[in-house]
Parts: sequence; structure tokens; C-alpha cells
Amino acid sequence: MADLPVPVRMSRYIFHIDVNSAFLSWSAAYRVEVLGEKEDIRQIPSIVGGDQEKRHGIVLAKSTPAKKFGIQTGEPVVAAKRKCPGLVIVPPDYGLYVTCSRAFIKILQEYSDQVIQYSIDEAWVVFEGFEKLYGRDQMVTLAYELKDRIRDELGFTVNVGISDNFLLAKTAGDFSKPDKVHTLFPDEIEQKMWPLPVSDLFLCGRSTMEKLYRLGIRTIGELACAQEGMIHAHLKKHGQTIQRFARGGDLDPDMIFHEENKGYGNSLTAPVDIVTEEYARHLLLSLSETVGARLRSDGVMIGVVSVHLTTCEFQRMNKQMQLDSPTNTTEEIYEAACQILKKMWNAKIPVRQIGVHTSKVQEDAARQYSIFDMMKDDKREKLEQLDRTIDRIRERYGEDAVFRASFLKSNVSHMSGGLNKERRSGVTLGIDVEGEKVRNL
Repeated sequence: MADLPVPVRMSRYIFHIDVNSAFLSWSAAYRVEVLGEKEDIRQIPSIVGGDQEKRHGIVLAKSTPAKKFGIQTGEPVVAAKRKCPGLVIVPPDYGLYVTCSRAFIKILQEYSDQVIQYSIDEAWVVFEGFEKLYGRDQMVTLAYELKDRIRDELGFTVNVGISDNFLLAKTAGDFSKPDKVHTLFPDEIEQKMWPLPVSDLFLCGRSTMEKLYRLGIRTIGELACAQEGMIHAHLKKHGQTIQRFARGGDLDPDMIFHEENKGYGNSLTAPVDIVTEEYARHLLLSLSETVGARLRSDGVMIGVVSVHLTTCEFQRMNKQMQLDSPTNTTEEIYEAACQILKKMWNAKIPVRQIGVHTSKVQEDAARQYSIFDMMKDDKREKLEQLDRTIDRIRERYGEDAVFRASFLKSNVSHMSGGLNKERRSGVTLGIDVEGEKVRNL
């Protein structure tokens, strides 16, 4: 039998906080608290889904009652409706989700100065030095306090996993849901984690699971105790990695910390695989708006734009472009990002995370025009004036007071953050993110 890691005196506690069925919970909270709907979609068979009129519309999130009908995340919306004819379908609202995510992260930052956001709906909170003051029981009590506060103030629930390393905390957070707190320390691995199916292990996808099944390995414990040579022979380096995870090993730093640029950037983890370049460009435009607004707010320009992609197999790719002249306009950042994406894009490799980052930040930067740039001077001045006007409108009336027409019929909403507005018969509705529960403004 493989040996577990030798327990050592902990130098930290780590919480992994994951929003329960995030997209559906956030949509439900908005509809109940802001729109005043009496029916909570979390309590009925419902899903958040793509455009049901198109064949590629899929289930992004499902309610617990919908799960009882056998509806699975990622399956076509039409298939879900066949399983449950009375299924309620809610369109995704990515602007709202970014707003809720920010409110969620803001609360976590009140508990620790080490909050590591992993995706739009999950984060780790690191407590260092607490082991001198608190034991496990006290940290569990703190986790319940945090969980309940998010539920009471923001209107949605989370799971909290507790351990002394990132992977075990994340694994614990995936135990029974919703609205739960679980621990998974090294001395609990054999009892709590090893009996789980190997498919529950981080980075063990369907292809890997099928290979392990052919080897007679069906549980995490069986993988942990398997011969290392056999695992390497059949699954190579990836097999070594997941076997280390099965034995309680931690994530590599590059799996935890997204690459930081010395500049301004934004990224998102898509709810579904990004499989078309068109969808990727829509996301880049949304991200470029966020980055451009921050640059203009701080009165700086940048000279380098980079695009970061993370595939479903956790492979990271990034490329960057040196600009001819510093800029802070959304359009120029977006154009550069699209040029980079075109060189990186491979339609055969699904992408889950995409980011736009900038560097070579300059204050009071002046444009360096070439003879060809002079012909574009008028256009650039108009773009800069347009961006400044849009920034002022959003600052005064909310982020979605004005948005690009390209988002109107797209599954991608404007994502620059702040208040997400819904326009219905001329009535403007919103969601408060200043630590308040989702409510009517």
C-alpha cells in the first residue's frame, strides 16, 4: 500500500470556497431580490442555458430538482427539455455573474489578505499564522461563519473545504452540497478521499478515467496504491501527476496562481468550452473593455498586449504583441488581441479560460506617430473621445447604461463589471455589490 504524506505541523490553513451552482444561483437571487419574482428557480426544475433555438445551446447550470430528471451540465438544451418538458430555461447573464463574483470575493478579502481567485465562482483563502491561535475546530467554526455570511448578505450559498494544502481543500469543497463545510487533512485522506471514484480527482478527465478503468482502477485509493511504473507506462507524465494528487500531494504553483503581468489584465473561465474563434473574439472584446476602462481611469497607457489561453487539458498558451504606439483605447487593445488570437487559435483544442493582459505601462505617454499613423490620427482621436464619453456615462449611470451592439444578440454579455442592468419597458434595474444582499435599488 502506498504511504500517505507524513503529517507535519501545519503552518497554514486553506479554505476553498465554491459557489453552489453559481450561474443558476446568481440568476435566481437576482430574479427574486431585484425583479421581485415569487418563484425561486432553485426550487423548481430549471437550467441556465444557451440559445435554445440553436443546436449548440447547452446546459450551463442546473437546479437540484432538474438534476433528479437526469439533466447534466453540458448536454444540449433540447435533450434536457425532452427529459423534463416543463423545464424552466433562463438565459445566461455574464455581466450579472461578474458583479456577483466581485461581491463574493470582496467578502473573502475581509477575512484574509491572501485571496486567490481561481475562477469566476471559486477561490482559495489562505490563513497563515492562525495555527498558533486556532485549532481545526476553531477554523471550522470560522468557515461556517463565512459561509453563512455569504448566504445572508448576498443571497446565494457556497461550499467551504478546509485543509493545509490547496488540492485537498478543493477536493473537500466538492464533497456533498449545497451550503456545507468539509475538512480533508492528510490524516483524513484514506477515510474520506480514497473511497471516491477516480473521476472525482482533479484533472482526471473522461479519457484518463477510461484508461484507468481498463487497468482495473476505479477509486482514488486504488490509483494511490497502484504501481508507479504501471501508471507511468500507460498515462505518462499526466499519470504521475494525478497519482501524486491521489496520495495527497499539492497542486503545482502554476496551477494555482495565474501568471501575473506587470500591468493591467483580466481573464475569465468560460462556463462551456470555447470552440469557435467567433465566441473567443466576443470574450476578448468584453475583456478589452474592462482593461481599457481601468487604464483610462488610472490615466496610463500600455505598450504591450498579450492573450492567455488555458485548454481543457490545463495546457497554457500565451503570446504577446508590441504596439507601435502606447494606447489605452478599447478598440486598439481589442484589435491587437484579435491579431494575437488568430496566430494562437486551434479549432481542434477546446479552451476553457481566456485572458487579455497588458504591460509596459507608461504614465503621461505620448503617441509616437509614423507617416502612416498620421493618416489614422483622426480615427484615434475619435476613439479616445468615444471611450472617454462612454466612461463618463457608465460612471454616472451604471456600467450597462451603454453597451456595444455586438453584445445585443450574442450569448456574451457586456462584462466590464459594476452594475448589471436589465432593460424592461424603460425600467432600469440593478444589483448592489457594495457588500449588500442582492436587492432592488
